[in-house]
Amino acid sequence: MNVLKNAAMLGLSLGMLAYAVPRLHAGEGLTAGSVFAVVWICLALVIVSAHLHTALGVGERTKERLRQVKRMRSWQRERDWQRRTRAYGTRK
Repeated sequence: MNVLKNAAMLGLSLGMLAYAVPRLHAGEGLTAGSVFAVVWICLALVIVSAHLHTALGVGERTKERLRQVKRMRSWQRERDWQRRTRAYGTRK
């Protein structure tokens, strides 16, 4: 269901962008209307890129990689702690 929702929102975002860009007056110099048009287009592109990011599953791969790194660091800390405690115990 989440994939379908994301695909629908991506389609709506692209449709909104395709509908609005020809109607915006972005090439009139530095006027309030052209500044609004540029800002609006940039925000719409950010929304489209966020939907593409989710659709491609980049976030899930990143989360899995972070989990792996955390597990490895935890294992390394435990190993180092065990080595230090063994070394401390043999000094007596």
